[in-house]
Amino acid sequence: MSPSRFPASDPILVPLHPHQPAGIPSSNRTPPPALASGVVRIGVTKEIVPLLREFGADPDAVIRQAGLDPRLFDDANNVIPYAALGHLVARCVARTRCPHFGLLVGQRGSLSTIGPTGGLLQFSPSVGEALSALVEHMHLHNRGAAPTLTVSGEVAMLGFAIYQPEVEGAEQILDGAMAVGMNMMRALCGSDWVPDEVLLPRRAPADPAPYRRFFRAPVRFDQEVAALVFPVRWLEHRIAGADPIFREVFEARVRELEATAGDGWKEDLRRLLRTELLTNRCSAETVADRLAVHSRTLSRHLRADGTSFRRLIDEARFEIARQLLANGTAPLVEIAAALGYSEASAFTRAFRRWSGRTPTAWRAEQRPVQAAPEPRWEGRLSENVRRPSFPVRRIPAERA
Repeated sequence: MSPSRFPASDPILVPLHPHQPAGIPSSNRTPPPALASGVVRIGVTKEIVPLLREFGADPDAVIRQAGLDPRLFDDANNVIPYAALGHLVARCVARTRCPHFGLLVGQRGSLSTIGPTGGLLQFSPSVGEALSALVEHMHLHNRGAAPTLTVSGEVAMLGFAIYQPEVEGAEQILDGAMAVGMNMMRALCGSDWVPDEVLLPRRAPADPAPYRRFFRAPVRFDQEVAALVFPVRWLEHRIAGADPIFREVFEARVRELEATAGDGWKEDLRRLLRTELLTNRCSAETVADRLAVHSRTLSRHLRADGTSFRRLIDEARFEIARQLLANGTAPLVEIAAALGYSEASAFTRAFRRWSGRTPTAWRAEQRPVQAAPEPRWEGRLSENVRRPSFPVRRIPAERA
């Protein structure tokens, strides 16, 4: 049976009014500004600061060495480039010599990490509705990666995929995302909840014990996707404490944030291709249907942008291939099959066309090289920006 999917998306953190119940957004608070493409809110990344201190490192020094302003980590609503997040996490791993640093950061995440969307999940009637909301609205928090929810027969998979190209430390980010997802599922299903297994697209660490201790389930490394695998019946599980009144409050806030999201149809398309490619055979017709337009309309807009559906598919495959080659040890035949190629030779020809090198040669070149000068990144402090106005993301409809 082919897997079915819920739509793809992201979230935001809002301080509480002192007299409100925990988690309820204040009505007189201006929502955080919309995100540009390729950026992410600080969110759970704030936990890097106390975690570095626990390792005996100076957080400000490490953050500055990564090219970021330490003040960005004072507010979870502040924004940094997604590439900067990956570079910072890689620096943290090097400084602490902890190969599962990303996992430790993610373990400190919770529903509140994603702001109003977290409240929407908390007060949803069922786990399935909560996860559908997560997938739909996550783009409000993260514009470089997206959660996925896949159902196939009696098995469900809650996953996370990075679609921002060439992100350093991707395996650490995915470790952290799976840890946050685990905490979310425990909040929705109960503290004793465990998945059937956990899939991670990274090399097996020398010591897998930290992963097994946290997830309390079999952990499989060198996989094509990052995902929590669990019985589909959990999607029907009723969430304790679900409240329709509180849910309505969070729905209103999320709708307000969505109205200014300004993703644009091209961002939706990139996210959709990245999250669908490994589990479905993408065609222009099925993707156009997901975007609620005719395939001819989609093709016309792509041509006007100087690109094509085939080119975007190739770009998505190239990015997925680079992540799998750089972060894991999966054989080429498995990577080729995951990307929809009938044999490894076809994948090798395509990869050589994209990069000028064979997959084997490209993978060998990913060994550590002499350190380059540290980049400087532009972050955004939430209190120093005004709220912009963007159109609702939608491909323009055809006129009759």
